[in-house]
Amino acid sequence: LSGDHICEQHIHNLDVCNWVMQGYPVEAEGLGGRQVRTGAEYGNIFDHHAVEYTYADGTKMYSQCRQIPGCVNQVAEFAHGDKGVAELSTTQCRLRVGGEVVWESARKAPNPYQTEHDDLFDAIRNNKPFNEAEYGALSTMTAVLGRMATYSGKRIKWDEAFRSDLSFTTDAEDWTSAPQVLPDENGRYEAAQPGTTKVL
Repeated sequence: LSGDHICEQHIHNLDVCNWVMQGYPVEAEGLGGRQVRTGAEYGNIFDHHAVEYTYADGTKMYSQCRQIPGCVNQVAEFAHGDKGVAELSTTQCRLRVGGEVVWESARKAPNPYQTEHDDLFDAIRNNKPFNEAEYGALSTMTAVLGRMATYSGKRIKWDEAFRSDLSFTTDAEDWTSAPQVLPDENGRYEAAQPGTTKVL
């Protein structure tokens, strides 16, 4: 009944990796499932996803997210290069070369929610273009690509996913039209089953 937490929350981590790559992945494969959060109160979403994204130059992004109580909780990205590692976190960023910290950001960063509004208001006041719709759509597609890979258990190419005519909606004429997906007799919605769920 939702986009799953890979699309609703983890998308922001995927954004950061796309910023680092200055582009979007060309394919993804992954695994995921419902290990702990299986009750009706959780709907039909997975409680964990692990996705290997591949970019056009062969660079890999290994993406993991989960919503399981009692587990390690970390929200961060690590970009590994031939000279060192960039640790990108919500609390502090660091650059390491040979394991040694060579730069780190201030611990008290500006509030990102305020910053995005400051940018928007500045554009309005100064009549400057400010349109992140395409970027937002392509970042969303990155998350959807990962979800398609984990739900199906298949390697999914960006172009195939982008051209897919799969729809989770119905051609509703009004609010009384029947939805495409209905619950079973117990009020539960079917969850994806890797290996059998069709996403293309």
